[in-house]
Amino acid sequence: MKIKLLFLLTIILSFNGYSQISFENGYYIDNNNQKINCLIKNLDWENNPTQFTYKLIENSKSNKKTIKSVKEFGIHNSLKYVRSAVNIDRTSKYVGELDNEKKAVFQEEELFLKVLVEGKSTLYSYVDSNLTRYFYSIGKSNIKQLVFKSYITPEYKVGVNNRFRNQLWNDLKCSDIKKNRVKNLKYRKSDLVNFFVAYNTCTNQEYINFEEKQKKDLFNLTIRPRLNSSSLASNYRNTNIENELGFGFGIEAEFILPFNKNKWSLLIEPTYQSFMIEKSNDGSLNDVDANYTSIEFQAGARHYLFLNDKSKIFINASLLVYDLISNDSQFDSLKIRTSYNVGFGFGLKYNDKYSIECRYQGHRPMLLSTDSDLDFEWASKYKTLSIIFGYSLF
Repeated sequence: MKIKLLFLLTIILSFNGYSQISFENGYYIDNNNQKINCLIKNLDWENNPTQFTYKLIENSKSNKKTIKSVKEFGIHNSLKYVRSAVNIDRTSKYVGELDNEKKAVFQEEELFLKVLVEGKSTLYSYVDSNLTRYFYSIGKSNIKQLVFKSYITPEYKVGVNNRFRNQLWNDLKCSDIKKNRVKNLKYRKSDLVNFFVAYNTCTNQEYINFEEKQKKDLFNLTIRPRLNSSSLASNYRNTNIENELGFGFGIEAEFILPFNKNKWSLLIEPTYQSFMIEKSNDGSLNDVDANYTSIEFQAGARHYLFLNDKSKIFINASLLVYDLISNDSQFDSLKIRTSYNVGFGFGLKYNDKYSIECRYQGHRPMLLSTDSDLDFEWASKYKTLSIIFGYSLF
C-alpha cells in the first residue's frame, strides 16, 4: 500500500511545473527609464527577489532580468518592487546572536524593496529568510529604514531600540494621528500598513494600498464526511481483520500561508471515526468483538498544484496528535489505546468549494490488556484507507 501511494504521489509531483505559476500582465523599467510592458512570472515571493522571469508576449520565449538591469518592476494591480541603494541593519533577532550595541549597525546594499503603501508617504518591506525590515520615504526623499533593533543591555537582558516610532512621529505628523497611536505601534506589517494608510488619508493624498489589493481568502472551513476501510492485525488470538468498512466525519480548519501563490497551508482537523466488529455465531473473524469509536485530532500541512483557474491537485501529510477514545470502546476484554502516527493524502479541489481526497493512515498499536497481571500492550497494527469528500463553507 505504501509503495502504491508513494508512486501516485511521485506522479502528481511531476505536474509541479504545469500551470501552477502563471505569467501575468506586468511591466519593468530599465536603467534607461524605458518602461516595457510584458508578462511576468508571478512567484508571489516570500523573500524579496533579485531577479524575475518575463515574456514579451504570451507565446514567446521566457527571459530573466536581474536587479542590475531593472529599476522597477510590477504586476498590474497586484504588486510592485523598486530598486534602491539603502542602508540596512541586519542584526539578528535571535538572542544568542545579539550584540551590545543599541544603535543600528548599517551597511549599504542595493535591494529590490516591495512597495506596501504608495502615496505622499510610502512604506516598503524587505524580507530575507528570518530577517524583516521596513523602509519609508516621503515624496521624492531618499528611502530610509525604520529602525528596530534588539540588543543585550549591560544587565545582560534583551533591550529593544524602537526608534522607528520617533521617526514616524517626527516625519509623518497629522492632526488625526495622536502620539499614543505611534507609541503603541508594533514593528510588523499590519500595524505599519494601517499607519501609512491613516497618514495618507489624513493628509488628503491619493495612495495605493498594495496589501489590500493582494488580500486573499486565507482561511477555509470544510466539512469532510468519509468512508473508511480499516484493518487490524494482532498476536491477540491471531487477529487479522482486513478492509472493514466504516464511516467518519471531520471538520477541517485550513490556514493558507500568504506567499508562493497560496500553494502551502497548515491544517487542523478533528474527526469522528468508528470501527466495529461483532462476534459471529460460527466463531469466525477470530472470534472477537470490537467497538472502537473516537475523535481523532490531526495536524498537518498541504501543498497545492494548480491545474487551471478552478481546479487544483493537492498532497498533504498529517500527524495524529491526540485520540479521544469513547468510554465504551473495547476489543474483547482489552483496552484500546492508540499512539501517534502519520498519514498521507492526495486529492482534487474544484472551485475552492468541493474536494475529494484519498488518505492513508499508517500503522499504530491499539491493544492493551486489562488483566492486572498482564499490563502490557499486545502487538497490534491498525491502519486505515479513507475516501474523504469535502465541502468548504468558507
